[in-house]
Amino acid sequence: MFFRRKGWLRNEYDEKLMQQLEQQKRNWFSRKSLLEKSFDPSDDALVQAKLAEVKYFYLFKEAKERQVRVKR
Repeated sequence: MFFRRKGWLRNEYDEKLMQQLEQQKRNWFSRKSLLEKSFDPSDDALVQAKLAEVKYFYLFKEAKERQVRVKR
């Protein structure tokens, strides 16, 4: 009785994780693109790009650990 909710709850959190992963990927690529286009990037821009990369790979590692699959 109680275990049925566990699968439903896991699916809900997996979906949220995939949404966050996709959003963070777009954020990281946009910051990376901005750095590539700038002549003299500021230190803040470099730090923000590195931070976006670290966040993306953290979420990616979490998705891999949870064995989340993309549904097509």
